[in-house]
Amino acid sequence: MSVSALAEREDTRRSRSGEPVDEIVLNAVVEAAVSGDAAATEWLLTYVRPLVLRYCQARIGGHRTAISVDDVAQEVLLALFRALPGYRNQGRPFLAFVYGIAGHKVADARRNAARVATALSVPEIPDVASQEATPEQHALQFELTSRMEQLLRQVLSPRQHEILVLRLVVGLSAEEVADAMGSTPGAIRVAQHRALTRLRKVVKRPQV
Repeated sequence: MSVSALAEREDTRRSRSGEPVDEIVLNAVVEAAVSGDAAATEWLLTYVRPLVLRYCQARIGGHRTAISVDDVAQEVLLALFRALPGYRNQGRPFLAFVYGIAGHKVADARRNAARVATALSVPEIPDVASQEATPEQHALQFELTSRMEQLLRQVLSPRQHEILVLRLVVGLSAEEVADAMGSTPGAIRVAQHRALTRLRKVVKRPQV
């Protein structure tokens, strides 16, 4: 059976069962895409796109910031497409490779947005109130999002932070997160529980 036929059969199975893609099938498609198979590459990019989009949405903080989630996700997919010919399986799940690229692109976008927000200014007061967010509002929203991101990083370890993003925002199962992070479902569930417990304690802590 060709890789394309195998991928199509996997799509049918997933649509009926709602289960994640089979790891054997995914590895076969990745191998074919790395070898230059156009159909395999198209299937692979289509498969990871919603995962990348949800990841970027979670890390950026939504459409109210000065960063376009869709644009960043597109940058991730383009970088992934360019990186595929040089990809080598080093024992880590392919999704870990994808999220690694996504993490770098999100960080780049946040740095660029911070520079733009600092440079933006309104030369004069408009005669008519605009219904669109002003540059100052974009900058404020970005600052609030950055502070929230900073708080989470102070409270949680990088691993706990990534697990919560992948589990609660991206919507991956414990099994999928385990594959992406090279861990086990049980360890992911334990880390998630500890991270949420830590956050609850911080939220309930009396303000001085």
